[in-house]
Amino acid sequence: MFSNTRIALISEHASPMAMCGGVDAGGQNIAVAELAQHLALLGYQIDVFTRWDDVRLPETVQWRKNVRVVHIKAGPLATLPKEELLPYMPEFTANVIRFSQREKHPYRLVHAHFFMSALVAADVKLALGIPFTVTFHALGKVRRLIQGDNDRFPAERFAIEERVIREADQVIALCPQDRDDLLTLYGADPKKITVIPNGVNPQEFYAINQQVARRMLGLVRDEKIILQLGRMVPRKGVDNAVLALGRLRHHYGTKARLLVVGGETDLPDPASTPEIGRLKALAAAEGIAKSVTFTGRRGRNILRYYYSAADVFVTTPLYEPFGITPLEAMACGVPVIGSNVGGVKYTVVDGQTGFLVPPKDPDALAAVLHRLMQNPDVAQVPRANAFRRVHQQFTWLKVASQTAALYEKIGLSRRSRFPKPVALPGVFQVESLTRRA
Repeated sequence: MFSNTRIALISEHASPMAMCGGVDAGGQNIAVAELAQHLALLGYQIDVFTRWDDVRLPETVQWRKNVRVVHIKAGPLATLPKEELLPYMPEFTANVIRFSQREKHPYRLVHAHFFMSALVAADVKLALGIPFTVTFHALGKVRRLIQGDNDRFPAERFAIEERVIREADQVIALCPQDRDDLLTLYGADPKKITVIPNGVNPQEFYAINQQVARRMLGLVRDEKIILQLGRMVPRKGVDNAVLALGRLRHHYGTKARLLVVGGETDLPDPASTPEIGRLKALAAAEGIAKSVTFTGRRGRNILRYYYSAADVFVTTPLYEPFGITPLEAMACGVPVIGSNVGGVKYTVVDGQTGFLVPPKDPDALAAVLHRLMQNPDVAQVPRANAFRRVHQQFTWLKVASQTAALYEKIGLSRRSRFPKPVALPGVFQVESLTRRA
């Protein structure tokens, strides 16, 4: 049905080929990678456009069957923080248009990921007439409310988001809270918003016997293990887990190990990942340094062993547009304690599929941890419910099917009409791209 349909996914800073766990490599990379592969399973031809940041990479990589990764020149061929990429988006846009023209205009739809990719998609639509949808993954106004001056994105982000929300053919919200934020903070048209979550791959994440997993990882057989896994940045709230471990030890007399997986390097290096240095200092100040283990980053093919080895998985971010790690833990049969925010409270139903606590509240987190460790049976029903919920609602194949249905709604089944090739833009100015209505 879709064998002749080519879709462009744009993800300017989050390549599906990147190894996750660092500052700028996390849930969006996973989401783009999994969505591309599962759309390909449905018969689509997928090109993923991402910024070229390594001279050793070719322009085009046949990454998976029916999935190409196209590296687009935009600024220096070097890794840059995503907060510094906006000035290079005009060049990114021009090179996407060049590539499309060189390929004889194959794309029937563009699916942008993040606000800068949406800016590119909006200008590609103006130039080539290709409809687009956008998944923001995070909204600038929410981020600014939570992080304040720690948010280093330029103020132009808000105007860009407002523009692309107006011009997009559809906007994908990752959870009901994401939809509410689009409506209340941006005045989005509710008819243009569809809630489609992220997912989990059950062929990659599944339960393994805890003792087998611990032997594989060289972990102590009978130690209570709390797992924290993901990007090492302050907003992920790993410090909350460290403080809760201190409360668990000093207030309840309960011993446990906090296992922290993630970082820029395979070995935990505070120089490469400053958040690890901050967390180590915090653990030392709490008197629990010997009970906190930082592993560094790990490949996704081994993460199921870490989930399965744990007694409980903790994720307490300050805010979270979705959060894929709770789904991965649930698929591995591990009880989850999460922040009562954003997408976490969508996937983790308090008392039914896991447990929710307020963000930045180590006392509340310690209380739930103590309860679970004193009485592991408390987690049996939520664990079973979580497993069912993941497989019924949050597999990547289901997510891809919902996304494909949205593509059809936009009008993918009708042959797109392209205008005559336009003169390529010269040097764009960022402000010119944000002010168009």
